[in-house]
Amino acid sequence: MFIINLHYIVPLEELDVHMSAHVRYLSKYYKQNVFVASGRKVPRTGGIILAMGKTKTEINQIIEEDPFHIHQLAEFTVTEFLTSQQHPELKEFIKKYG
Repeated sequence: MFIINLHYIVPLEELDVHMSAHVRYLSKYYKQNVFVASGRKVPRTGGIILAMGKTKTEINQIIEEDPFHIHQLAEFTVTEFLTSQQHPELKEFIKKYG
């Protein structure tokens, strides 16, 4: 599992121009069972995406499709972690799609 940490590097007004495209990008990878959860940080300085993938390289390739990455609107950091505990339904999801 991976935590994708976005840190916005442009004003929010510039970021919001690309928000619809970013949401379409997120939807694509939710449908492929790669993304598990996502959302804005509070305060709104970036976002977090919880993702499943086989390798960090695979996740980095997926990030390259994000309009926020393409237009250099955010810096991305990827942290891989091994789940040792999780909600039972998430455990089944990971077994099925992870």
